Amino acid sequence: MSLDRLLVPSTVSLALALIAALLLATVLALQYLAGLAPCPLCVWQRYPHLAVAALGLIGWRWRPRAILALIALVLLVGAGIAAYHVGVEQGWVALPGGCAAGQDASTVEELRQLLADAPPACDQVSFTLLGLSLAGWNLLGSLVMAGAAAAAAIGLRRRSARDRLAPAGR
Repeated sequence: MSLDRLLVPSTVSLALALIAALLLATVLALQYLAGLAPCPLCVWQRYPHLAVAALGLIGWRWRPRAILALIALVLLVGAGIAAYHVGVEQGWVALPGGCAAGQDASTVEELRQLLADAPPACDQVSFTLLGLSLAGWNLLGSLVMAGAAAAAAIGLRRRSARDRLAPAGR
């Protein structure tokens, strides 16, 4: 398959929607089937992919270049959230308030209940694949997807000889 065919804006828009939906299905399966509870930053990383899934379907049929530019921006925001999460995991940046315990317990029983109900800590890596946490993989994937969206949005395709010889008004 040629690069021209792969970087058709409507095709890239649909592909990004499907990839984002697959990523969301994967993390939900890890959560509900494998019992891997997400921390608050993990949940925040899902929102850009949800937006990409919706925008990608819109861009598949309507103004794909403009929608792809928006998708690239959304994915860069997602990459920023993932980079922050990687920084928290590595101890490079402070733990956000939503990831720290925010309640006091006056009895041992209340403390047990708080610990049982508390989400996983954002600074603890609970799953790695090939040495990277899920936040690290999300960072890499979001950057690659943003690059593909941007390339398709601005038209980084090889032009055929016929296109190069065509009059400018066409």
